[in-house]
Amino acid sequence: MKGYVCKVCKYIAFDLAPERCPVCGAAKEAFIEDVSAMRSPEERPGETELEKKHIPVVAVEKICGIVPEGCLDVHARLGRVQHPMEAVHYIQHIDFYVDKRFVLRAHLMPEIPNPAACLHLKRPGTRAQVIALCNIHGAWFNETVI
Repeated sequence: MKGYVCKVCKYIAFDLAPERCPVCGAAKEAFIEDVSAMRSPEERPGETELEKKHIPVVAVEKICGIVPEGCLDVHARLGRVQHPMEAVHYIQHIDFYVDKRFVLRAHLMPEIPNPAACLHLKRPGTRAQVIALCNIHGAWFNETVI
């Protein structure tokens, strides 16, 4: 799937390279257009073992246990089969977008956390997108209706 990738922090923009990277602040010149910036479940029917561990599973929770007043949660975990979080193979970060607008990056380290993160929304959009970066297998994309 096509995207514009920041060479500094690996942030991926969907439609155009931004004037400044929302994650690291790099200028527009730091972005490269990449027709295979991320893999998505629509690219091929069926799921390989690699895809089962890398495609984000995205779920929306209408009731939040932390911020009950007007909060909607978007949960993301890496893979229907849990992705390893070892020193040599792990998820580096999970990026959350709402209607293709960047909202949050969760940085992950190997060995301690599970490959999952949550976004708490006070003003939902129509769709939530998640891009996760594996240190070996690259970026993986999925989205859901909010």
